[in-house]
Amino acid sequence: EVQLVESGGGLVPAGGSLRLSCATSGFTFDDYAIGWFRQVSGEGQKLVACISNSGGFTWYSDSVKGRFTVSSDNAKNTVYLQMNSLKPEDTAVYTCTADGTTNMCYGMNYWGKGTLVTVSS
Repeated sequence: EVQLVESGGGLVPAGGSLRLSCATSGFTFDDYAIGWFRQVSGEGQKLVACISNSGGFTWYSDSVKGRFTVSSDNAKNTVYLQMNSLKPEDTAVYTCTADGTTNMCYGMNYWGKGTLVTVSS
């Protein structure tokens, strides 16, 4: 059974930091890219970061570039999203996803359930 389980969300003041984790199982981790999407209430999912677990590819949206860092621990089948200098507009449900089709987060095969990040002003 494929599982992606996010953790690390919570309430943080503006300017603070959080690290999200995405623990995965049930698929060959090295063959997939992991993407972090976020969704604000009433809006669609937006990709904010992507990492290829085979190495050599990371991507960030302009809205988080320079503040967020995505990394993977292949020994633990876990991907992290370090979020620094958080802003109220970063408030959203963050969901990790797995792409074994394009390996560049263009075609997501599996989704987690998400974790809520709230940034207070």
